[in-house]
Amino acid sequence: MPADDGTAEAHARISTHILDMVSGEPARDVYVRLERRDSEGWRTIAEGRTDADGRLRYRVPLNDWQAGGYRLLFYVEPYLGREAFFPEITIAFHVHDAERHYHVPLLLSRYGYTTYRGS
Repeated sequence: MPADDGTAEAHARISTHILDMVSGEPARDVYVRLERRDSEGWRTIAEGRTDADGRLRYRVPLNDWQAGGYRLLFYVEPYLGREAFFPEITIAFHVHDAERHYHVPLLLSRYGYTTYRGS
């Protein structure tokens, strides 16, 4: 896949963005893990924390990125506090075309969340 600067890139492009729907601000420093399902079950292939803009861009080696089942695990309790109804959120999805960029945003509040296939 070409990188934004036109050089060859040996990584898949997947990203997420967390927006706090109560404050209207990005959710900063939230730990998010990316897992892939294989014959052994779920395997972590990337992890990290959202940046100051609530974004996280994974650089997954292409040999770990293929069509199949994936999930993002968002550990939101440290961000939302102990009163959070959902201490963690799992979003499972399918990659059908490993050549495309995948963006999975999360709109978050203490008592609910929503997501969609972004661009």
